[in-house]
Amino acid sequence: MPTLESAAITVFVGVGSRFESEKNAGISHFIEHMAFKGSKTYKTAREVSETIDSMGADYNAATSKDWTNFFIKSRSHNLEKSFAVLSDMILDPILDKAEIEKERGVILEEIKMQEDTPMDKIGDIFMELVFEGNPLAVDIAGTQKSVKNITRDDFVKFRTQHYYGGNMVITVAGGVHSADVEKLAERYFGNVAGGSQEVPLIFSSIQDKPKLKVEYKKSEQAHFILGFLGNHRNYPKRYAENVLATILGRGMSSRLFHEIREKRGLAYSVGSSISRFSDTGVFETYAGVDLKRIDEAIAVMLEQHYGIASAQFPVSNEELKKAKEYMKGRIALALEDTVSVCDYFGQRALFMDSIETPEEIFDKIDAVTIDEIYQSASELFKPEHLNLSVIGPYKDQERFAKLLR
Repeated sequence: MPTLESAAITVFVGVGSRFESEKNAGISHFIEHMAFKGSKTYKTAREVSETIDSMGADYNAATSKDWTNFFIKSRSHNLEKSFAVLSDMILDPILDKAEIEKERGVILEEIKMQEDTPMDKIGDIFMELVFEGNPLAVDIAGTQKSVKNITRDDFVKFRTQHYYGGNMVITVAGGVHSADVEKLAERYFGNVAGGSQEVPLIFSSIQDKPKLKVEYKKSEQAHFILGFLGNHRNYPKRYAENVLATILGRGMSSRLFHEIREKRGLAYSVGSSISRFSDTGVFETYAGVDLKRIDEAIAVMLEQHYGIASAQFPVSNEELKKAKEYMKGRIALALEDTVSVCDYFGQRALFMDSIETPEEIFDKIDAVTIDEIYQSASELFKPEHLNLSVIGPYKDQERFAKLLR
């Protein structure tokens, strides 16, 4: 991105919560936090933050089900310092026991905050329902019990198992030259041990009927996710599925936004998304709705899903074109940011069979047909693969079970 004065470096590690056990659940996320608490060169959290702040840089980290990443975005001429700080944080953290105890308290409060935020918590409940019995079901932050029992030795062992060259990807985007980047990568990460990328415990579904999970919580609004078992990251028909999700629930002109919010006033927030992993995925739609009208909202949502699967609610050429342009526009806008560019290519380098350019993806989006939309909907929206998670002041699960039947 040669016109930019900035550059972002992101380091991806191919490990997240699905690589953990019940005993050490949340350790990937905990390690992410500890990277900022002092390292071989920058001894304390204050030294780390002061060094990065002295560049006027942005920095952060994130943990998902199957990756952890760390980034710094700075002026281009500070790229080497960004490399130096990130490599030190990631490869040589001190893992001071006193800092571990302080950060343990921070994470326990983060878990409590999640519990008190239904809009966030509903996604965890949905994953617990869909992926029951697999590490994908466990919250990324872990449980209060597991976080309380993680030790420094656990950190050292887990890092040895997962933080190695064959399980890491470095992405750099902005006003940089690739030859310079390669030299810096070699200088600051060249001594990382090799190895091949790990394979997580594969999820194998035996679901043959709708599943329901209702969590009682006294609240002023009900939150629910309705979704279906989906497909993995490299699924050949994924572009048709993404266009389908856009037609149903992405943007303020989508079908679900119109039917549930604009037409009936049932919800403030409603939207569809697809979560994909190396071996599986889910097609899910969230809504936060009026407590007394949740049954109507669920019924309308099911009607829209099944209606497009049966072609009872047909897709027009105009609607298809709008969905495609929406998708391409969102991708293009996101890729104006260097951190987003790093994310875009980093995740593909870690998990995809090939790395497609945005232009190649635009072509594949444009190639999706209306018949492929119907086919994807009919393959995804099967009643026996239906899942519903609900948070609200409800003790009677049967009212929701009837809707699913």
